[in-house]
Amino acid sequence: MKNLFTYFIATAVSAFTLNAQNPVMRPLPADQEISLRYGADRLGKRQDPAMQRFRDNRFGLFIHWGLYAISAGEWNGKIYNTPSSFLQKSAKISPTEWMTLMEKWNPEKFDAKKWVDMAKKMGARYIKLVTKHHDGFCLWPSAYSQYTVAQTPVKRDIVGELAKACKEGGIDLHLYYSILDWSHPDWRYSLKTHEDTIAFNRFLNFAENQIKELATRYPTITDFWFDGTWDESFNKNGWWSAHIEKMLKDMIPGITVNSRLRADDYGKRHFDSNGHLMGDYESGYERKLPDPVKDLKITKWDWEGYTTLPENQWGYHKDWSLSYVKTPYEVLERIVHAVSMGGNMVVNFGPQADGDFRPEEKEMANVIGNWMHKYGEAVYGCDYAGWTKKDWGYHTRKGNDIYMIVFNPPYSNKLNVIVPDGIKITKATAVKGEETKTEEVAHNEFNVNIPSVRPEGPFVIKLQIQQKEDKPDKYFKALT
Repeated sequence: MKNLFTYFIATAVSAFTLNAQNPVMRPLPADQEISLRYGADRLGKRQDPAMQRFRDNRFGLFIHWGLYAISAGEWNGKIYNTPSSFLQKSAKISPTEWMTLMEKWNPEKFDAKKWVDMAKKMGARYIKLVTKHHDGFCLWPSAYSQYTVAQTPVKRDIVGELAKACKEGGIDLHLYYSILDWSHPDWRYSLKTHEDTIAFNRFLNFAENQIKELATRYPTITDFWFDGTWDESFNKNGWWSAHIEKMLKDMIPGITVNSRLRADDYGKRHFDSNGHLMGDYESGYERKLPDPVKDLKITKWDWEGYTTLPENQWGYHKDWSLSYVKTPYEVLERIVHAVSMGGNMVVNFGPQADGDFRPEEKEMANVIGNWMHKYGEAVYGCDYAGWTKKDWGYHTRKGNDIYMIVFNPPYSNKLNVIVPDGIKITKATAVKGEETKTEEVAHNEFNVNIPSVRPEGPFVIKLQIQQKEDKPDKYFKALT
């Protein structure tokens, strides 16, 4: 009996430990949740005006720019197919040698206003700027590092100039900050000794000072996006991530913070050990998207996805032929895909070392911008519609308006739509076009005709809906 009791206790403890270290993302029943000091600070979506603005913006431009734009994926005559922003690690370059690139920093074509104008013409509602990537080089004159624009031949404050241009241009600015720092002597990937812990505590103090410095120097920013938080050392310091989030929200009321910052008491990232989202929106969909049929749970919280143009690259790389490069319509479909599931999408550009954008990026901005100018009402301020996903494209919703964003028009010229119970379609109008025919074809099922003059490229049809009259359905259900 004693051995059985001992076995039961050991099994229970083991199960608790396993659950704490490897929790599932789905929230646990309330009576099974474990106590956490550094888990989620709320349940459900934020509903304040600042968060609603983040949500309504839906589409942003990511900009990765730093010393890696100078090396452009090449070192000592060898071109690497890995991300140019990771070249320091790929080519095994020491921080001291890497930072010699600072002597070549000369962004003579950088014009913050032109960047903002391009983003706005593209239809982006915010810019997400990398202020410091993993190499430790800072695009602002930080008082806490020797590796900043202030120590280059051209001492321009890139973050400051862009913050000013964004404010004047009426576009939001988000700041990316990598906590991981390859150049800092106190960074540790794991904490194996007491000395490691002491060093890493010094590093956390350094990172906090830089984050506080950014928030103080640029108080008009609306979001902080953190990266480089996957190492064991960081995940053993969940208290610090919770502290940083609270500090920022005290300093800049309404600011949003991504889930990638956070780790809970047990090192669980993004979602705490009870399955609740930490931070204000999930930031795990990097170069991937949730399945529009199987992953509908994601519509219950805010989230943001990220896509590159060449699949392998974030920063500037001289040779895009080394990986697949997405077409404008492929990128556009990723934007719409995200919005149809209640998320935001950020498209990444990697400026050249001189501060200008490559021709392919400018063409991407033009194509997407032209489409957004015509059809943006189906993106901005829109959300998950809750309607059945069909092969022709995606649904979005804004209030009582349902939008059909068509990427794959069928040969029949009829777009099949499954409506929720009690709803009927009363009118369908092509955005910037003609009214088109709708016809009820089965129980909760309509066909919407493609406009007689088919638009070039993806197009949008806006539906008017109303409640069905309470009378018997004319379509008989099959008896099977």
